[in-house]
Amino acid sequence: MENVNFKKIMIATDGSICSRMAANKGIELARLSGGTIYAVYVVSTEYFSSMGVDFYWGKMYEALKKEGQQAVNYIKDLGEMEKVNVESVLLEGHPADELIRYAEEEEMDIVIMGSLGMTGLDRLLLGSVAGNLVRHSKVPVMVVKEKCQS
Repeated sequence: MENVNFKKIMIATDGSICSRMAANKGIELARLSGGTIYAVYVVSTEYFSSMGVDFYWGKMYEALKKEGQQAVNYIKDLGEMEKVNVESVLLEGHPADELIRYAEEEEMDIVIMGSLGMTGLDRLLLGSVAGNLVRHSKVPVMVVKEKCQS
């Protein structure tokens, strides 16, 4: 990996253990290539679109936003330890769509993310953000799938 040239590396995170494993890989890639990490979390609003905006929606939104900030802060802290520049980005909307849009608009060199490796009914019902990115992103996607436990 001596001649890697990844200057803009996007780590898509949801704060899970798998995302943290992906962050480790991304930080290492950035350290080797001299690149900048863009730690991106999407506050998913897809389930709220059919609900009216009320007190409970506001509380849930704030909780998701706080969770997202913690997820990107984890990556920022990792980057500081490894002397890698990390930019934190919070987006909102449908996670796969927003990640693809951001990666393409910001001309990322690669997207790195974790995967829980769901199969069967779970995957059918919940979909797969990683799978959507692999299938639809014009930016290369590296999926870190190790022995992740949620």
